Amino acid sequence: MIRTAVATRPARAGLTLTAVAGIALLAGCAPAATDTGTDTSADTGSDSGDTGSSGTATYADGTYSAQGSYATPESVETISVTVTLEDDVVTSVEVSGDPSRPESEQYQGQFIGGISDVVEGQDIDTISVSRVAGSSLTSEGFNQALETIKSEAIA
Repeated sequence: MIRTAVATRPARAGLTLTAVAGIALLAGCAPAATDTGTDTSADTGSDSGDTGSSGTATYADGTYSAQGSYATPESVETISVTVTLEDDVVTSVEVSGDPSRPESEQYQGQFIGGISDVVEGQDIDTISVSRVAGSSLTSEGFNQALETIKSEAIA
């Protein structure tokens, strides 16, 4: 004869309460959703993200160039950014890169194809790019280069 142990009713109620309390406690420990930095979506839109506060700095008109870099899961990539400023407004932007990985080539190409729509006509102090045409990592290098340009162009 096989005999199983059955907990008494008060013991079952206690075990149930303990299980519910444990589940509630663990639910509070769940990690929040985060961006892993890997671009896998086919997002074709652009998001300039935080536009920052309106700047108070004044920049000299002209064309400025700088490099920015960013890390991918497999490598560190570099892009070159050239910006023309007129009355603190970006009138043209040119970005070029020399990607070392096929994925980087794809995302840099998407970024380069969409960046002018995001930044041209904008006050340079309001620009903080977070994602362009599905590329978010390239934005980090762009913003880095833009900060260098701002420091060089400040009047």
